[in-house]
Amino acid sequence: MRRLETNVNEGSLGFQIAPMIDVVFVIMLFFMLMAGSVKVEKELNSKLPGTTPSKTSVDFVDEQIIGISTQGDITLNDQTYDSPTSTSLPQLKATLMRLKETSDAAKSTVLVTIISDPQAKYSRTVNVLDALAAAGIANVTFTVSEEDE
Repeated sequence: MRRLETNVNEGSLGFQIAPMIDVVFVIMLFFMLMAGSVKVEKELNSKLPGTTPSKTSVDFVDEQIIGISTQGDITLNDQTYDSPTSTSLPQLKATLMRLKETSDAAKSTVLVTIISDPQAKYSRTVNVLDALAAAGIANVTFTVSEEDE
């Protein structure tokens, strides 16, 4: 009996392109089907908080208290603004302008009370009045801080 000679390379068919094309078509079909089932996010109409003009006026009056100390320190609601030597008060002026814009948008009035130390310089009060005038705030009242005895 004669033995058949087999070539080792004879069984290898090489790289087959047809199965690879089948796999690519199956993957492409999968992604095409999945693309149809993806839910599209819709835009939510929401507004962020900000200064928007209101149609009706607000009834409450928000009182802001500006304090003037003997050393020349200026405070607005217990927060110190600018240096004691500053005459133009840029920080206070910018804060008062924002306050005025916000109150105008809310159609409310701004009431400012100036509490001055009896020994404070009159020029500091004039500086504060200039900042209030630049911001357009007209409702200003004055008082003097009480001395503890």
